[in-house]
Amino acid sequence: MLLRSPLMTTIAALLLAGATQAATVDPEAAARLDMVRTIEVIASKDSGGATPRTLAAEVLEAMRRVPRHAFVPVSQRELAYTNRPLPIGYGQTISQPYIIALMTDLLRLAKRSRALEIGTGSGYQAAVLAELGHQVYTIEIVSELAEQAAQRLSALGYSAVHARQGDGYYGWPEAAPFDGIVVTAAASQIPPPLLEQLRPGGRMVIPIGAAFMVQQLMLIEKVADGSIRTEALLPVAFVPLVGGQ
Repeated sequence: MLLRSPLMTTIAALLLAGATQAATVDPEAAARLDMVRTIEVIASKDSGGATPRTLAAEVLEAMRRVPRHAFVPVSQRELAYTNRPLPIGYGQTISQPYIIALMTDLLRLAKRSRALEIGTGSGYQAAVLAELGHQVYTIEIVSELAEQAAQRLSALGYSAVHARQGDGYYGWPEAAPFDGIVVTAAASQIPPPLLEQLRPGGRMVIPIGAAFMVQQLMLIEKVADGSIRTEALLPVAFVPLVGGQ
């Protein structure tokens, strides 16, 4: 029989009270933790040779902290933490959590990096990057989504996110160069302006392929000498990149 000392009993009671209080203050905390566990399982079982089987701990922790339910329509909130894309209006979607975690992980950003996102959507990917401590520049071509995302990110305290409405194909040249670029819509080819705005040594993650067909998630690396390396990672299905291409 295991006998607990008064000190051990007190510590256990405090931990239980703390967990109960956390659940009361943040009722979605458990759902986010389950989401992160699902991401870890998918990464370990379903990733191919080109994708990591273990995602960075800091990326998973950021996913655990960002309130994904605040970035989906009210009608979709019961599904916010399931591993599936969800509609956010105007023909756009928020990607499934695993893909967002994977794309974030693949950027391999050092602390306090400068990141560019093409396709703000509801603002969730930008929030994850900001949660990691980066300066984030994000562009959305749909004006209604751009306005809503900017307001949402501001209300949630993500002051490190700089959002604007515009054609993401051309990037954000006045804020370049960027340490990492993430594109959340499928392009038929890698936009040359984005390559120009990627810092030597930087990485870009972008889906490439025809609209409404299976595309390839590509990892683009700009080597220190300015040359480009590309690698196809896995098949994906994204909405098309709208704009200057």
